[in-house]
Amino acid sequence: MTALPIKSIFILAWRNLWRNHRRTLIMLAAITVGAWAMIFMTALMRGMVDDMLLNGIRDLPGEVQIHHPEYRDDPSINNSLGAADEQLVSVMEQPPVTAWTQRVRVPAVISSERESRGVTLIGIDPASETDVGFDAEDVKQGRFLIDADDKGIIIGAKMAERLETRLGKRIVIMSQDPDNNIADRGFRIVGIYKAKLASLEEMYVYAGIGTVQKLLKMVGQVSEIAITGDDYRKVDAWYPRIKQAAGDDKQVLPWYEADSYLGSMLAVMDGFVLVWMVVVFLAMSFGLVNTLIMAVFERVREIGLMLALGMRPATILSQILMESFLLLLIGLLIGNTLAILTIMPLQDGIDISIVAEGMEMMGTSSMLYPALKLQDVILANAVVLILGIITSVLPAWRASRYDPIEALNLSLIHISEP
Repeated sequence: MTALPIKSIFILAWRNLWRNHRRTLIMLAAITVGAWAMIFMTALMRGMVDDMLLNGIRDLPGEVQIHHPEYRDDPSINNSLGAADEQLVSVMEQPPVTAWTQRVRVPAVISSERESRGVTLIGIDPASETDVGFDAEDVKQGRFLIDADDKGIIIGAKMAERLETRLGKRIVIMSQDPDNNIADRGFRIVGIYKAKLASLEEMYVYAGIGTVQKLLKMVGQVSEIAITGDDYRKVDAWYPRIKQAAGDDKQVLPWYEADSYLGSMLAVMDGFVLVWMVVVFLAMSFGLVNTLIMAVFERVREIGLMLALGMRPATILSQILMESFLLLLIGLLIGNTLAILTIMPLQDGIDISIVAEGMEMMGTSSMLYPALKLQDVILANAVVLILGIITSVLPAWRASRYDPIEALNLSLIHISEP
């Protein structure tokens, strides 16, 4: 007997699959639940890690930063750099870069009528800052800064609480100028913002960059230049161009080098996703192998008869593997559909404020947004299909190696047993 065409193998495998409906349905349920668990839990974990990374990048903020070489070790006003020149600006305005901004960023002391606190004073250009880091919608009371020379200041809700002050009140900012003299100025609070992480509300206060430069006698100087693109995972595609244009006298760092913890977190997450999927599959594979072995055992006589009639062992092997493939494929289709239908209603976020304090320590906000990524879905399906076929090789190989006479005798003995 010549080798059967793929169509005939498919028809035989499909019919054999449904000989025992109960066993097939149980195995389909296991594969479906396994695929759903892989994709759903990965989306939750990916959403949590993405939130941690994005919050960390906003805290920096910027996917690529340019500083004076000594600024990160000593973030003082003396380690400033000149504003971006024409060559650097032209590179920063090329896609995939989406926005860039310049800031003055120095340590300072903020004082109200009752309290004083150490903060980081950030002088910003409101027009470009909203494209890079600060969300004007976070200002819950008052207004956002109008322009670079705005005389007002924006503080966090937690800072306002600590200072026992409120919108419209005056506070005093003190820092150090290039001559190491104390520079201080009164500001009126024009806005109070709420951050996704409450700890940030006590760390940063925002004023117009022009006003801060005049206060600190550093007109034409900035502390950092921050650039962002369309995907924080693809910084390597454009970061080298920025570094070359900035010159050797400046330090240019992507976010994963500026904060090595964030970079390590991304690498660990990508590895954990694969490990998680393999673990889920291993739990599922025992049922798959058992199902195929039982299916083969029930058809020993049939397999022996086909071999005796001249069917090639390779055809038997292909038929059993086709049964496994169809079982996996149906289970994955149902599991993928179920996962997508489960995740879609949660796209607006899951409120986890009940554990907000613990989550904030990890760098995540009180809302968890599942992140369903195509590469994760593809990876989950590939893991199940590839490992599923591999685990199916053993029962399929055993079926193809039966001796026809022994297989027929074995089936007759089995039938004759009481």
